[in-house]
Amino acid sequence: MSSTRSATRRRSPGLASSDNPAGPLTYTLLVLSLLLSAFPLYWMFVVGSSSEEQVFQIPPSVVPRDNLADNARAVFAADNVFFIAALLNSLIVALVVTASVLFFCSLAGFAFAKLRFRGRNILMLFLVLTMTVPNQLGVVALYILMGKLGLNGTLPAVIIPGLVTAFGVFYMRQFILGAVPDELIECARIDGASTLRIFAGVVVPALRPALGVLGLFTFTATWNDFQWPLITLSGSAYPTVQVALSNLASGQFIVYSRLLAGALLATLPLIIVFVVAGKQIVAGIMEGAVKS
Repeated sequence: MSSTRSATRRRSPGLASSDNPAGPLTYTLLVLSLLLSAFPLYWMFVVGSSSEEQVFQIPPSVVPRDNLADNARAVFAADNVFFIAALLNSLIVALVVTASVLFFCSLAGFAFAKLRFRGRNILMLFLVLTMTVPNQLGVVALYILMGKLGLNGTLPAVIIPGLVTAFGVFYMRQFILGAVPDELIECARIDGASTLRIFAGVVVPALRPALGVLGLFTFTATWNDFQWPLITLSGSAYPTVQVALSNLASGQFIVYSRLLAGALLATLPLIIVFVVAGKQIVAGIMEGAVKS
């Protein structure tokens, strides 16, 4: 007993040293990183709350002004922008694409990770290779296809190409391989569970952290998507928010205070999603770590 206690005492300094809190340099770097990351948002708020004369004053002011409400009203009243409709359209597109990606990519990832079928490795290799192809190469063909389907200028033309992503399938496959043991699936099969029952009752509960991360990334990427909506919704009365901001910045004279106010309004939903979903992601990861 005494030898065990002495060994524990001898090991405790090493364990304590490995759990030492971060030093001042680490906190300094973290604070600098936070300030550099948050400064564009703060500057957008400063310009969006200023008048056009205050935007161009020298030296520039770094303190927010009181014109944000006026600039926001000007954004919603601007011609050929349809900002309220653009916000709703972006919300619809982002929610539908995110839900579809989470459902189909988790199903496909489960199939590639745990089901045995002919050609599985070849299909997975082809899937990974598609991730190396830039999206810009398929824009012309996609535009022609949507034109033949009669969807150009409508929201389905923006939604359909993003319903499933190669990255989502690959990410889910890799997560399922490490999070769901084969023995657990075999036990469920012995109990008489079908494949869909195993997916819903065994795999999905283990995927909560991965679903949160993939959902957050998908929602953000879909909300910020600009190139394809600009092409397919050109001249449409149903733009997304990024296309509406592009229309707001068009013309011979750009009102930067109004433009930055619109950008601030378009960023607020993302900030809300990050605040809400960020807590869920951290909680899911911590829960998985405790269980492991």
